[in-house]
Amino acid sequence: MNGSLKLVAPFVAALAVAACNGGGPSSLPSASGSSSAQAHSVPQWQATHAAVAACPGDRWHGMMQCDALTLTGTGGMQPNVSGFGPPDFQARYNLPSATKGTGQIVAIVDAYDNPNVASDLAVYRSNYGLGTANFTKYNQNGQQSNYPTGNTGWGVEIDLDVEMVSAVCPNCTIYLIEANSNYTNDLYTAEEEAVKLGAHIISNSWGGGGGSPSGNAFNHSGVTYLASAGDSGYGMQDPADYQTVVSVGGTTMQKSGSTYTEQVWRDTGGGCSVVSKPSWQKDPSCTKRTGNDVSAVAFGVAEYDTYGSRGWIEEGGTSVSSPMLGGVFGLAGNAQNHQSGKPFWTLKKKKLKKDLHYISNGTNGCPPSITGSYLCTAGTNQFGTYSGPAGWGTPNGVGAF
Repeated sequence: MNGSLKLVAPFVAALAVAACNGGGPSSLPSASGSSSAQAHSVPQWQATHAAVAACPGDRWHGMMQCDALTLTGTGGMQPNVSGFGPPDFQARYNLPSATKGTGQIVAIVDAYDNPNVASDLAVYRSNYGLGTANFTKYNQNGQQSNYPTGNTGWGVEIDLDVEMVSAVCPNCTIYLIEANSNYTNDLYTAEEEAVKLGAHIISNSWGGGGGSPSGNAFNHSGVTYLASAGDSGYGMQDPADYQTVVSVGGTTMQKSGSTYTEQVWRDTGGGCSVVSKPSWQKDPSCTKRTGNDVSAVAFGVAEYDTYGSRGWIEEGGTSVSSPMLGGVFGLAGNAQNHQSGKPFWTLKKKKLKKDLHYISNGTNGCPPSITGSYLCTAGTNQFGTYSGPAGWGTPNGVGAF
């Protein structure tokens, strides 16, 4: 059956009771943007055992890790589907999913292979009545063969990514480009290949590093790059912190009757980075790149995966948010003119109010060095409706995209 919210509430409640502060993979900057490291505590999802990381491991030394989180106790619930699904996303975000997106290519870049991705995607779409996917899988050299070695953790991420694009933009064309490994050089090669294949929207649900340069991999004119902000609370990660990338934060979503509300997800990345500040950012308390630019739901969504899991599972992480907003860009059909996060930062107040849901509650943790609390807490109104965790808000239609 088409699943809506069933088991999300207990996990959200579990997150709410803990008071741990999480830090991102890059060293936490002060509000002035210095890169002095600070002590981190574990994220709430880890402290409360609410979820497990699909891709645990080293996020330094030239490696990236996916940001997918599997909620505990949700594996193998088939045929029952738990978690938010396409009807929820489309309703909350007021999306023209049934009529828009045809001909728009949304590329997903991930590491390793999921050999079941096409069949898993077909089951997900069939369950929600989304029709047959226009989906193609490539290796990092653009071949529809010679795929890399399989990896079940990244396999969960791969299924999640293509399903979240489908959830909001079922008419979009989806390209999956699988890098040979989770080393930066392979992932960035796959990033370049996505552009060669014709994608104007590229979503990346992984991160690491500490402000290392991206070269040309995220710097092609006419391409909108998105990246997940991370799942460890205050702090930024590559590639979300790059000036040319839309940094995507996470919210939690609640439903009462037909009404949806959102607040900041406690473990979303975001804040003041160590990367040079773009000229179009004018916020007062961070001299470096400020994230996030925009956000979407990041916890308690349904996924179908038979490679890394046992069927229907419930997922979280900002790796939900990034591909979902990749699909929203596909609906808007404006990706070639929407470079980086700049358009969100330069919207008129009237457009901000009309086209984005203002997220007014929640925090992703405030390190002692932070002087501008808008960098870590929503609803302060210190810099208009902006907050680091939620950016300028979540979609209300496609007008902001």
